[in-house]
Amino acid sequence: MTLAPVSSEVFTGLARVRPTSAGTAALRAGLHARRLLLLKSLLVRVEQRSALLPSVVRQRFKRDWALLERAELHDAAAVRDVVDYPMTGAWLAEVLAAPEGPAFEKHLAYFGGVAVTAAVRAGCPVDGTLELPSGTLVLPGLGVLNCPSGRAHLGGGAGPVRIMDGAGHNGVVLLCPETPSGVVTQRPVGAASDWSGLLALPGGTAVLDELDPYRVSPSGIGPAALPAAERSHSTHRLWAGQWREAYDLLSAIDPGRVAEIGTVLRAVVPLVPPDRDGGASMSATLRSAPGAILMQLPASAWELAEALVHEAHHTKLAALHELVPLYRPGGGALHRVGWRSDPRPIPGVFQGAYAHLALTDLWWRAWTGSAVPGEWRTRSAEQFESHRDRIGQALSILLESDELTFTGREFVREMSRYHASLGVAARIRA
Repeated sequence: MTLAPVSSEVFTGLARVRPTSAGTAALRAGLHARRLLLLKSLLVRVEQRSALLPSVVRQRFKRDWALLERAELHDAAAVRDVVDYPMTGAWLAEVLAAPEGPAFEKHLAYFGGVAVTAAVRAGCPVDGTLELPSGTLVLPGLGVLNCPSGRAHLGGGAGPVRIMDGAGHNGVVLLCPETPSGVVTQRPVGAASDWSGLLALPGGTAVLDELDPYRVSPSGIGPAALPAAERSHSTHRLWAGQWREAYDLLSAIDPGRVAEIGTVLRAVVPLVPPDRDGGASMSATLRSAPGAILMQLPASAWELAEALVHEAHHTKLAALHELVPLYRPGGGALHRVGWRSDPRPIPGVFQGAYAHLALTDLWWRAWTGSAVPGEWRTRSAEQFESHRDRIGQALSILLESDELTFTGREFVREMSRYHASLGVAARIRA
């Protein structure tokens, strides 16, 4: 499969960091094509090494793959939604990198949950028994069912799907939505159900994912190796309240950003809070899981709004680079940028410049907007002024580098044109 290039109009729009429906659609198509390639790679690996796998593992994978194919025949868009979920991508990266033997087989078992989720979302009949070596059934984007018996019984037609622990005591009934972007109805079964469903954040389709085992690498995130936060009863209430406020702020100053974020970002993964008060909250995007933002809960709604724009552009650039390579791998040169204390390779400079260009655009609109809290307006003016020159320096580094592809250089030139236009806007303001 060859990934289709984006049109020149979409390419220019993406470089100028302004949200467009055509740009979002192109990146989503590219992301899906990439996921299909990874799934095909997994299928080929299993088939080529079939003799090395235990019979039960081979049969389980064959059954799961058949269920995924049946679900796609029922509702291809719903299955696409599951395949493109961020943690599906994180799992694919792990399973494809795993060595032969127990490690590979352990990762491969997660595929059963992917297939069952696809069937639920597509309204595809599903029945039988699913062996769960880990004792847990993870349904990406939906939730987790603990199955102490090591197996789950599934049953359901083109309506509700009932999933029970093999012992028959606890489980969940899932009802597929009318549309792929809808919310699956969840009804726990049993007096002490082991089902934990993911909760949606207001204003879009993103969920707060505190459960998926692939949401954060075992080595943690960032220099401090931050682990994922565990679920608590207050977490969703705090995140939902601040998420709603951030959406309201963005809607007031830049409605297009809200629509873009609602499409690009699918999940928020809470990280453990900092050990001490004060300082900026940590946020990150994994290249293997675009569409998920990993972060600590910020102190204010406007800080969350900034983080959403920042991480959405990390996702956008990562997806574009998979479609159209912007730089060559293997370059060893490191460069200083104004927003980091450590020197960065060219990919890091590129990602940082792109995300901060989008933030500078947001800061300009917040600075000049009327429906903006005074504290954020003041901060936005300061951030705009301090980052404008830093971004210009980073763009110069990129244009002087021999690690960019021809397409990457054209992209940076267009970024530079938009950066210059923001400079004109600042002079008019002054």
